[in-house]
Amino acid sequence: MSLLPACGPEGPIRTATATPQDAPPAAVRAVLFDFSGTLFQIKTYEDRIQDALGRPVDDATMDRLLSGLEAGLSDPEVIRAQQARDVSSEAHRHAFTTWYASVPELAPCAEALYAQLQAPEQWLPYADAAATLARLARSGTALGVVSDVGWDLRATFAHHGLDRYFSAWVHSYEHRTEKPDPLLFRHACRELGADPSETLMVGDHPAKDGGAVGAGLRAYVLPAGAAPGSQRGLDAVLRLAGLPSA
Repeated sequence: MSLLPACGPEGPIRTATATPQDAPPAAVRAVLFDFSGTLFQIKTYEDRIQDALGRPVDDATMDRLLSGLEAGLSDPEVIRAQQARDVSSEAHRHAFTTWYASVPELAPCAEALYAQLQAPEQWLPYADAAATLARLARSGTALGVVSDVGWDLRATFAHHGLDRYFSAWVHSYEHRTEKPDPLLFRHACRELGADPSETLMVGDHPAKDGGAVGAGLRAYVLPAGAAPGSQRGLDAVLRLAGLPSA
């Protein structure tokens, strides 16, 4: 696989000689997708909290609980727990349960909230995910998943009938590292038999998913914050892969 040239502050130090300087980029033969926030989004915290508590929660109480979760993101103990969160299943569980338990009323159900993450029915594909994946697959584009995660995602994709489109599954916890480590992207490319220069990474995190560029891939980063089940704007991926949307 090709290596990236060494770059100074202004650009590559050596002039590329393998291809003409004005050669067009290689056609996209493979697309890698992030999971959460890209193809899927979990149900709302309001729904998850009510399910975990096993009782209705009034608006004032829910607002207090959600504010507690927001405040917890700044808690030093929670911040420490997030470090290297996705390098193992144990670290992943610890990071999330520590955050949930930072809200005293949610501490007794922290494990239940975490179990929701691994429950396929808690996740909703974005409205345009299935059509986009089907169109890419019909064109012969190889597809893979590269996700910072603490469990195997295949059951969630299978639950929604989307696993059949993918030939590579790269979970960070299985490799003891996190994006943007080039190891993850390059491993997915090898699994798909695609050169990084022919591969597009699609995600929603500029540093993590956009970091695929450091491994020689192209990257498309979606804006964060799309609601569960909404249109995600994945038709742009088809255009980047040189395909009509229909």
